[in-house]
Amino acid sequence: MTTAKETTAVRLLVEYLKGEGVEYVFGIPGGALINFYEAMYDLGGIKAVLAKHEGGAAFMADGYARASGKLGVCCSTTGPGVTNLITGIACAYADSIPLLVITGQVSTSSFGKGAFQESSCHGVDVVDMLKPVTKSSIMIPSAEKTGDVIRAALRTAMSGRRGPVHINFPMDFMKRPVRYCVVPSSKYRITSGQFDREAIKAASRELVNARRPAILAGSGVNLAGACEELKKLAEKLNIPVATSPKAKGAFPENHLLSLGVLGFGSSLQAEKYLLSGEVDVLLTVGASLGEASTCGWDPRLQPQKALIQIDIDPQEISKNYSATHGILGDARAALKELNFQVERDVRWLAGPEGPSTQQIRDFKAATPRWLDPEKMDSETTPLKPQRVIRELQEVLPADTMLFVDAGTSVFWAFHYFCSREPGNFFVNTGLFSMGHGTAACIGGKLARPGSNAVALVGDAAFAMNGMEVHTAVDLGLPVIWLVLNNGGCGMIYHGERMLFGDKFTCSLYGKKLDIAGIAKGLGARAFLATKPGEVKACLQEALKSGGPCVIEAEVDLFETPPMGNRMKTFDKIAAAELVKTAQT
Repeated sequence: MTTAKETTAVRLLVEYLKGEGVEYVFGIPGGALINFYEAMYDLGGIKAVLAKHEGGAAFMADGYARASGKLGVCCSTTGPGVTNLITGIACAYADSIPLLVITGQVSTSSFGKGAFQESSCHGVDVVDMLKPVTKSSIMIPSAEKTGDVIRAALRTAMSGRRGPVHINFPMDFMKRPVRYCVVPSSKYRITSGQFDREAIKAASRELVNARRPAILAGSGVNLAGACEELKKLAEKLNIPVATSPKAKGAFPENHLLSLGVLGFGSSLQAEKYLLSGEVDVLLTVGASLGEASTCGWDPRLQPQKALIQIDIDPQEISKNYSATHGILGDARAALKELNFQVERDVRWLAGPEGPSTQQIRDFKAATPRWLDPEKMDSETTPLKPQRVIRELQEVLPADTMLFVDAGTSVFWAFHYFCSREPGNFFVNTGLFSMGHGTAACIGGKLARPGSNAVALVGDAAFAMNGMEVHTAVDLGLPVIWLVLNNGGCGMIYHGERMLFGDKFTCSLYGKKLDIAGIAKGLGARAFLATKPGEVKACLQEALKSGGPCVIEAEVDLFETPPMGNRMKTFDKIAAAELVKTAQT
């Protein structure tokens, strides 16, 4: 039997972090949190990463978790430190990314007395504030309960549909002595491998007998590490595969069976095949089937015969489309068993009767993948974004981590970039927060130091978290930012034009940002690309440099991104409101 030892409450927290394999804590210290930093220093093994803004810290922790598959940890002091974290936490919550958020709190003896930056239930209550954007938000009620609270939080973050959890730690509890035995993570949480066997059998028969099947893979495939199982199933039955935008690359896009992305920035092949009305059996895996992945909930996505929906969250099944067979469970476990069942069934069932390899080749040959593919070779200036993506594609190795920030950058990347290896394309479409990719790439690089990390961002997104370039400079991290500078919020600008013509513009800067100048001032190596071929040359030089680099690419503001489905959704909503108004 393990003998109980004595330590302090805050050191117990650090011991549990080390037990989870935590390597980095991203944040900004403050008075209410300084004892936590002292404990990390004294116990060693965890590096504190100093962010420039708490929002950037949350995004870095998020990027670390996405790239590693492990827990990301961020922290802040009490009061405004916590409120600055909220967007980053909400982004992780929307995309099912496991984070532990540690925040300081003033001493309990001063609650309700107007203590400096108090954020208890007597003032700006940060515990309640974070409840809607976390799986759990709790204040440690006493030093003696520290171990129980930490174990419950870690179990909640890493179990089922993963997500962020929040622990608020009053500073007067931190150094109080506690008796403890650190419990190994395997003893307080388990990985679920359960699935519905009868539903698996029914799904297998549907797929084996399907004449025109399709698979729509969501981000749950990446989160569960199920990419190989997905590929095995598709190849076994010769089923074409599209991905949601967030899952781009979960199935290699240079594969014959790949249709590319469906939804935001759709591939033309994915739209034509899945929205043809001819798909009889559709398998969706880890896809919530929201606006971004369904072309605005297009009713043509509902298959003729059967929708098979695999998801770890029961609330997602049949939420937007009626599922014939709902399979509740982890994507990897469910797909693994589905592969076994298919192998059994093909031995005695008449099928498979799906499309032949030649039929798929003929379909893809007759259907272009991209809009205006000739613009990828454009020699005009300002640079066409399509040309920038082509040059990016030509330089980056297949295993490069590409973090794409919200805005027009996302649509250009969804549509024109070919993601060839799973687990290397990162984007937050759950909350679609600008500034995410600009900071998350730093966490990604720390998670995978042997892989290249590149962020594709717009100038407006860079403006939100670009100061975190200095964090990479401090750490000596070779991260590359490719900034598409079009002089403002390009996605909003194109939305204005589509909805209102030239009536007004509220989305452009009066003076364009000098991105290269900002980068130089932050200590990074800066490049400026204004002509065709220069992005490629700058990227090649940046990859060789061994340090943080920022490439500013001057791109054509007036080139409309492939965001037609987004605008069609606006039109549908507007039309519905007109009907509702007329009825009243």
